[in-house]
Amino acid sequence: MRLQKYIALCGVASRRKAEQLILEGHVTVDGKIVQQLGTSIDETVQKVSVDGNLIKQEKFIYIMLNKPAGYICTAHDQFERKTVLDCLKNVNERVFPVGRLDYDTSGLLLLTNDGELTNKLTHPKHKIFKVYYVKTKGFISDKQIASLKNGVVITESDGNKIKTLPAQVEIIERNEKFSEIEIYIREGKNRQIRKMLESVGHSVTALKRIKIGNINIGELAVGEYRFLTKEEILYLKNL
Repeated sequence: MRLQKYIALCGVASRRKAEQLILEGHVTVDGKIVQQLGTSIDETVQKVSVDGNLIKQEKFIYIMLNKPAGYICTAHDQFERKTVLDCLKNVNERVFPVGRLDYDTSGLLLLTNDGELTNKLTHPKHKIFKVYYVKTKGFISDKQIASLKNGVVITESDGNKIKTLPAQVEIIERNEKFSEIEIYIREGKNRQIRKMLESVGHSVTALKRIKIGNINIGELAVGEYRFLTKEEILYLKNL
């Protein structure tokens, strides 16, 4: 088995993060540092450690969390802000978020120790639909909706300007004071939805992710979590 795949299967990190750990010299096989990507191991007899800690394959678990706003999607925060792991009160296994939601964004977040599935769901080439409920200030016009559907130009964190992929937009309600819409996108740039609305002249007052593919947050309360059903897990693995 490829070393980075084994690290992902052990729930240490996604495969891409595992590759980074290897390149940076954090990984040893039978006590020797390995920094060559693509190294194959026999996981039945060889011992793999990350930062000196022996790793082994864990039982995979899959969790859906209704992330509250004001939580960050990392295991630890240097500013001591609350993390999404603080919401998982009775989960003993080490899990990590599948992708991220912004600090101010709430809604559907998947967490797992299945690095292979994480890599699949977060890789840009798969373009899995994600659906967001958005509330903005003011009346959003048909012309502005058309712009969102066709793709708009936003500025990434590195300063580069990109055009977003075409989006699906459904109007829930709109008046002179506010508008409520649902946006379906197939990518996940940093603060993408907020930037998309800003590009057509609207500021976001509420943002919540409600679906990933066919996985729906349903009636799950804010801050609560549940384990995915067998059907949901199978659906994600077959995407």
